[in-house]
Amino acid sequence: MSSPKRRIETDVMKMLMSDYEVTLVNDNSTQEFYVRFKGPTETPFEGGLWKIHVELPDQYPYKSPSIGFVNRIFHPNIDELSGSVCLDVINQTWSPMYDMVNIFEVFLPQLLRYPNPTDPLNGEAAALMMREQKAYDIKVKEYVAKYATKENVDDAGDDSNDSDEMSSVGSLDEDEDDDEPAGQMDEV
Repeated sequence: MSSPKRRIETDVMKMLMSDYEVTLVNDNSTQEFYVRFKGPTETPFEGGLWKIHVELPDQYPYKSPSIGFVNRIFHPNIDELSGSVCLDVINQTWSPMYDMVNIFEVFLPQLLRYPNPTDPLNGEAAALMMREQKAYDIKVKEYVAKYATKENVDDAGDDSNDSDEMSSVGSLDEDEDDDEPAGQMDEV
């Protein structure tokens, strides 16, 4: 199937040519890479820098990519420990019309700007956001200061077996540990 392979190469090339800092996991593979992602302006996430792990399945763009935050983030729709993202457009309503640049320029910034506390992966963040917005904003900013710095991004995900433990959307490993390190993704 050369069409998906060509599409993967095209989308990754677009990412490499964009303003995002992209690091390929293996020089000869364009299906797994990291992207440095900045928190959107005028949000509590502003000033934060995250390392996003991306895995493209062989069936991409017909099957959605796996996206996960490597360093910690406090958000109702992002699992704090695994980094998994609960975003309908990535997980359920993915379309081949979307590409990787859409994820980083539209989908993730919108997710951080407009969290959905009624469909949480992080119940604590959702409850705090619904109960006390100012306290939620303060906690988000604390996480940004503690975990979303350049130093944290440079150190995040350097464990050589991270990719062995990751699972993609649609194929969850049955024998994963219950206490997962940051940077590991689960099916949502």
